[in-house]
Amino acid sequence: MFAVNNYMIRATRPKIESRIVFIVVYIAITCIALGTILSFWSSREMREVVDKQFNEEQLYVARSVKTLIERELRFLQKELLLLSENIAVMNSTPSFQHLEIQNEFNRVQESGVWKIESVNLENRITYSYTPHSPWKEIENIDVNITDPVQLKAASDHSVWVSRPQTNASEIHLIMAAPLIGDETELLIFHINISIFLAPFIKDIHSGKTGYAWIIDEKGYFLYHPDVSFIGKSAFTVRSEKHPDISFYTINFIQKEKMLKGDEGTGSYVSGWHRGNTGKINKLIAFTPISISNKPPQKWSVAVVAPVSEIEEALEEGHLWQLSLQGFVIIIILSAALSILFLERRWSGRLKEQIRIRTAELGRSEENYRSLVESAEDFIYTIDKNGIFQSANSFTAAFFGTSPKNLIGKSIFEAFSEESAKRQIDILQQVYNKNKSVHDELIFKINGKNIWINANFMPLKSKNGNITAVLCIARDITEIRNLERHLINAEKLASVGTLAAGVAHEINNPLGVILGFCDLLLRKKKPGSQEYEDLKIIERQGLHCKKIVENLLSFSRERDEHSAYCDMNRCLQEILRVVHHNLEINQIKLFTNFEKEIPPVNGDTHQLQQVFLNLINNAVASMPGGGSITISTYLDKARRKARVILRDTGSGVDPANLDHIFEPFYTTKPEGEGNGLGLFVSYGIVTKFGGTIECISQTRGVTFTVELPIKDCEE
Repeated sequence: MFAVNNYMIRATRPKIESRIVFIVVYIAITCIALGTILSFWSSREMREVVDKQFNEEQLYVARSVKTLIERELRFLQKELLLLSENIAVMNSTPSFQHLEIQNEFNRVQESGVWKIESVNLENRITYSYTPHSPWKEIENIDVNITDPVQLKAASDHSVWVSRPQTNASEIHLIMAAPLIGDETELLIFHINISIFLAPFIKDIHSGKTGYAWIIDEKGYFLYHPDVSFIGKSAFTVRSEKHPDISFYTINFIQKEKMLKGDEGTGSYVSGWHRGNTGKINKLIAFTPISISNKPPQKWSVAVVAPVSEIEEALEEGHLWQLSLQGFVIIIILSAALSILFLERRWSGRLKEQIRIRTAELGRSEENYRSLVESAEDFIYTIDKNGIFQSANSFTAAFFGTSPKNLIGKSIFEAFSEESAKRQIDILQQVYNKNKSVHDELIFKINGKNIWINANFMPLKSKNGNITAVLCIARDITEIRNLERHLINAEKLASVGTLAAGVAHEINNPLGVILGFCDLLLRKKKPGSQEYEDLKIIERQGLHCKKIVENLLSFSRERDEHSAYCDMNRCLQEILRVVHHNLEINQIKLFTNFEKEIPPVNGDTHQLQQVFLNLINNAVASMPGGGSITISTYLDKARRKARVILRDTGSGVDPANLDHIFEPFYTTKPEGEGNGLGLFVSYGIVTKFGGTIECISQTRGVTFTVELPIKDCEE
């Protein structure tokens, strides 16, 4: 019985062991199969996540390039308008315009402007200017620029931008604007697109070898690392070089998305990358560039990189995993823990590779962020409620804080209430219209009006919803002040001419009146009523004569040689003269003179007349007493010396500030002033190449006089 049982045990043991082996093998194969399936699935998911993240970084780079190009275009348009205004105001000859335009080349030549033309559409004459070359006159030109003709009739002085034009040597762009007040004159910038675009995109590297290219609204390459592509159709040039490759996907992206002004990401098959040829899978991120509104024109910038760079680490990890799974088949289930260990080790290595690549993209992003941070413009984003979401250093420094402290605060805490409300209204327009809104804002800082030229642009999510609004603004206060000075100078020049004519007409009968008055005085006995009446006539006549002399002194062109004087000494002498008058009127005097100020351009006696007029006006505005503070400063950078006079008087109504330098304009009661003091002071200061400004504050006014200083070589 035992023998039989022993035999049965020996007979059934191989069957049991075979079954166990089969089960173990089955379980192992099932586990390996499931592991392989999961491996491929996770690898595919990981690849999609990494590709998506990388493309988002490329899209950020493309947006940065877009912002820089659009800002540079706006800069050129503003320079063109400002130059057209200056030339129109000067109404000068081509030779004189040559000097103004050569100065303009110093600002715009690096932006690709290689030629500036002044075109007379009526006479069909062109005056052509190039850097450091004589100007040329070209007659009987064939001007085929029709849009600027329509542009001249527009009430707003806009800039017309041509579509890219290709010739044998280059691709160029034309910007044109009419001269102010002259519908037959055009001012034209000729821009080399390659020079214009190169600073923004030639050094772009997405990943290791990625690059950027730009096409216009017709699909022609304006910039590409392969220079043979530039100026050719993006729909045909690839096929011409690589006819064995299908470019259906990239052509679809270009036609249905990029040329329609869409923003997005994707992938396609290329035949070239940094000198390598053959089928190359690439990731692409693209965004539109707004070039002009007249005519409407958009380009599109794309940032691309080969997929192989991104997936190299993933493929390496995948091979590792397959090798480990083969080893698991050999050692069956006993190596499960080893596989788990190696799986974790592989995951760590993969994360490290992703971290390195992400760091590289982060550095690339940081480079473009530094461009935003270094820009001397207001750049910040706000949500629908006016809460700061981000801000560059310039914006935060302007409000005396840091970008971190500004985020999360309301614009009402930074801007004035009126300015903040205006921005809220603009935000509503952006959200309602789903497009950018341009506006000019004004607010006060330390009593000064600050003008801001702002552009509010919507930031959208992938589904098209506006998530925030980006504001890019520039301080144009200096431009506004310059415009105001030009208006005042032109107005005072006209008034001066009129005053000179009136003064000459009055001077003759006034001389006759004083002459006959003198004859009558000789015939009358001193002390008699007739004698006293004649003396009154004589005094009033002499007063009129003094007024006429002041008018003539302002309008008369003097042949005086340039003179220099010590500004501090000039002030000290006039203060000794008015010291007693200040004590009588209970006015305190504070001075702060900077030492070692070089001599300034001006005559001592005439400048003392200017300072005396300003001090007397300050005294008249403080009948109950007050204080006057006089300071001098040296602006070495601008080679100017500055005198600042502040008082604590009644001030000037802001509505009257533009009139205080006009003749006979005064706010004093009748009989206490003739309104010529500031008028004559303005003439003296401007004669010596200086400026005089007035700022009205809550209490009192501040006058600033600036004069050129003597050069060391003189």
